Amino acid sequence: MSIKIRNNLWQVGGRGLTDPSDAAIYLVRFGDKAALIDAGSGLGQAQLIKNITECLEPHVKLEYLLLTHCHFDHTGGANAVRDEYGCRIVMHELDAVYIESGDNRVTGASWYGARIKPFTIDIKLQGRETTLDIDSGSVKAIFSPGHSPGSVVYTTEVDGELIIFGQDAHGPIHSDLLSDEKQYLDSLTRILNLNADILLEGHFGIIETKKEVREFIKNCITPGPEPCRC
Repeated sequence: MSIKIRNNLWQVGGRGLTDPSDAAIYLVRFGDKAALIDAGSGLGQAQLIKNITECLEPHVKLEYLLLTHCHFDHTGGANAVRDEYGCRIVMHELDAVYIESGDNRVTGASWYGARIKPFTIDIKLQGRETTLDIDSGSVKAIFSPGHSPGSVVYTTEVDGELIIFGQDAHGPIHSDLLSDEKQYLDSLTRILNLNADILLEGHFGIIETKKEVREFIKNCITPGPEPCRC
């Protein structure tokens, strides 16, 4: 089971699609190659593979697994995805250290009563922006720290619309996660200024129309009675 968002763009994991512990997992295809954004906790791995198979023909290669940050509900299944598809795992170097050392506190694995098994990151992003070419298209990685030290949002265009994979735009901010509220708010302002058509969030799902995206991000910057950052 998957949710088609646009042509060649799907949600393939997350609550209701794979395991309840999984943050949302998105899949985007460019020609004969594709990229997966985040991998969930790993507890819904068999269903995730079924969902990806439903979306991609056998000849399409999963080229990249793009990790937005180090937290367990986004990364616990990453190594199993690489084993299954032979894809390269991408993450910012400032979060990669917590994956490669198996840090259960900073990755939030302990929040789930779990332990994260250390694994290597194939491509460690550095600096503010990196563009990854994927067959006929590309994905841009934009360094967006705050929720975690090395959080990244990924952007791409699908049929003329700007898509942001902004997995934990809502937060939370917590000392266990080495969050930095000032960096987080600065990152949200940069994301807001991208003026995206669709925001694909890790826990709030698919947010579309420029107006709704802007309202969601603004509410995270200046939360109301029920703040995003809880």
